[in-house]
Amino acid sequence: MPPTQPGRPRDASIDGAILAAAGRHLATHGYEAMSLVAVAEEAGTTRQALYRRWPSKADLATATIAQLAAAGEPAATDDPFVDLLAELTAFHAGVIRPNGISMVGSMLQSGTDPDLADLYRSRVVSPRRRRLRRVLRRGVDADLLAADADVDTAVAACTGALYALALADDRIPRTWPSRTARFVWRACGGQAPT
Repeated sequence: MPPTQPGRPRDASIDGAILAAAGRHLATHGYEAMSLVAVAEEAGTTRQALYRRWPSKADLATATIAQLAAAGEPAATDDPFVDLLAELTAFHAGVIRPNGISMVGSMLQSGTDPDLADLYRSRVVSPRRRRLRRVLRRGVDADLLAADADVDTAVAACTGALYALALADDRIPRTWPSRTARFVWRACGGQAPT
């Protein structure tokens, strides 16, 4: 039996209230303007309770984004193309939400807090890239994609295409996930479903 922790048990409802408030603040104000004092106040708790759970703004922001990404994470099917499309649809929804692209932009600035960038990469970017890589490898293993498909470049193209449109200030079409899935699938030697 694990040792018991001294004091009262942690109230899980506070965790949810803080993450929900942080999500609203990120969407409304972006990372730079997000205030932990305001998040704690909106969540109906104290700064101390917030800091016990997430010791920094970077920790809270990336935990919030990771939770949002996990909530939209699609369930795997037996069809790698369907799974690729689902991953790109979830990614699209996450990035186009209010201030979604600004969080990505914050990661690219030279003055970005290294802890923030590391947490964002490990909690948000790396899991998505692993899932995309796994989907494409399944396509290769099932002989739906070329045996020599450049899966690493294809993974970068999956997300990079949306960032390129955003940087060019082009409108990101509603059809972006399906168009990108077909493009990447064909680039890997597959026959994209119509």
